[in-house]
Amino acid sequence: MLPGGERRPARPGDGLAPAAPLPGRGEERISLLIDSSRDAPCLVSVDDAQRLLPPHGAWLAEVDEDGLVIVDGVRVRLDTLLRPIPSATLRLVAGVPCRWSVVASDGSGWFPPDVPHRYDYHGRPYFHGDDLRLEVPCLELTVTAARGMEHGEATTRLVPRPAGEERVELTPARLYDAAARGWYGGDLHVHLNWAGDLVAVPADAAAAQHGEDLHVLNLLAGNVSGRRVYDREALEHWVDRDLPWSDGTHLARMGVEYRNDLLGHIYAFAPRSAPGRYHTGFDGDADWPPNADGLRELRGLGALVGYSHPFRAPITDADPPKGIVSPVPRNCAARELVADAALGLVDSLDVLTHASIPSTASVYRRLLGAGNRLAVTAGTDAMISFTRSDTQSNPPGWARVYARVEGELTARSFAAAVRAGRTFATTGPWLELTVDGHGPGHVLHAEPGERVSVTATALGPEVAAVRIRTADGVRAGAERLSPGGRGWGRDRLTVTAELQVDAPTYIVAEVLCDPHPRTLTATGYALTSPVYVDVDGRQVARQEDVRWCLEWLDGLEELIRQHGRLASPYQFGDHMSLLQQARAVYQGRLG
Repeated sequence: MLPGGERRPARPGDGLAPAAPLPGRGEERISLLIDSSRDAPCLVSVDDAQRLLPPHGAWLAEVDEDGLVIVDGVRVRLDTLLRPIPSATLRLVAGVPCRWSVVASDGSGWFPPDVPHRYDYHGRPYFHGDDLRLEVPCLELTVTAARGMEHGEATTRLVPRPAGEERVELTPARLYDAAARGWYGGDLHVHLNWAGDLVAVPADAAAAQHGEDLHVLNLLAGNVSGRRVYDREALEHWVDRDLPWSDGTHLARMGVEYRNDLLGHIYAFAPRSAPGRYHTGFDGDADWPPNADGLRELRGLGALVGYSHPFRAPITDADPPKGIVSPVPRNCAARELVADAALGLVDSLDVLTHASIPSTASVYRRLLGAGNRLAVTAGTDAMISFTRSDTQSNPPGWARVYARVEGELTARSFAAAVRAGRTFATTGPWLELTVDGHGPGHVLHAEPGERVSVTATALGPEVAAVRIRTADGVRAGAERLSPGGRGWGRDRLTVTAELQVDAPTYIVAEVLCDPHPRTLTATGYALTSPVYVDVDGRQVARQEDVRWCLEWLDGLEELIRQHGRLASPYQFGDHMSLLQQARAVYQGRLG
């Protein structure tokens, strides 16, 4: 029995096991796991209930501490299995909202009353707030306070005194202060409610945003597999307004996820009003109109738009487009992205995502090399209505896009910074790039043979390598020689290079990461938007990348022809018209 009445099954084993250490709380029922390793059936009675367990079967039953349990005619004494222990109260104080974890040596998590029991990517329990009280057993506990990627962790171990209140004061140290330098970190793809195992309320989102010190939170209304749009009413009520818990350095807005599982999903940040259409291709609807129509509508409403969680399957720089576009229909891959980017309908690409970061980064490089100018962004698809679901039950902002904002933080200033490409995206490390003193989003005008000076600097305990890339690949890099035993003050890694520019190109910096507990996904990574280098007035249009995009469009045409759900020839014609317009753009770049 956990404090507050939660019941959790014990670990499997042959025989009977209690659910957890039991604080002495009087007459309460407990969960008991009866787990058989026998090769034959076993008759089990628990009070008035009886069950014939099959070979190697199990039964999770509820029983009083003095309940009657009989296994094959033999009574089992529960007092030898139960371990009543005294309880105490912890008071957790940080002075600012934080993410807290209270964990026993067996991994059990303890929570304040009426707080969702959330678990992150690593299976660690957590909750948000400050000056919180919770009941715990008087066992050795580890208490940790964290506050998003700009802060470290503060940890202590203690054994609470029985029947007392233990005050724990922990404040995570700040590692870097982005806002003080004009950079604000945002998560552009978060759902308050999107199915899940509970109904999330706005207070949950507010607690998470402030507890993670997340500057910008984009809560998306969106459908799952039918026409119902979760949180649509919240969007319609709060559209074009900051949500009530926003302040000078924390901005929350309602946005939209526009969805088609064949063509891809799109985030929209800060529209001026709700759109007329939220999705296509669900509940028998046609895969029409093309996503381009949704993008045009959302942009007409003033929204910042980009493709979300673009690619899940492994993709390398050597993979042809055919194997990416066609193998699995309706897996949410961003198939229309290549066309929409050519037509200038997309502001950004969520390279930092719960899908495959390496795969998306590979496609992003192709798009840049083919002459498309897209900002790198981050959208985690964290779902506050989930408590145990891999990355979806992570706190919002476990990956962030940092944008250099001019002036005060507002929805408009943040969107303008992203559109201008003044961004980098990260799972934790801080990353800086300068090219002749200019940062991401800048366009340099150079002459053939001119040299440019490039510096990239990363900061973070997980940083393993920093690399400088152009359209021609990796041009310079630096690796950390000793990955163990580092402190934050020694976690800076810088690479510099003098690059000769003979043709139009782009320059980005990226960070490769060692595994680290603060990385809440499979791949730690950071990437800047490009500094573009135009030569003789020409923009980068690497022939290999342009042809790769044209081949992609051919594959998309065939996919729509074979798998698109279309009600009439004119609907198919609309898709073909879009692809022809995109082809014309890329073919023009071949010249």
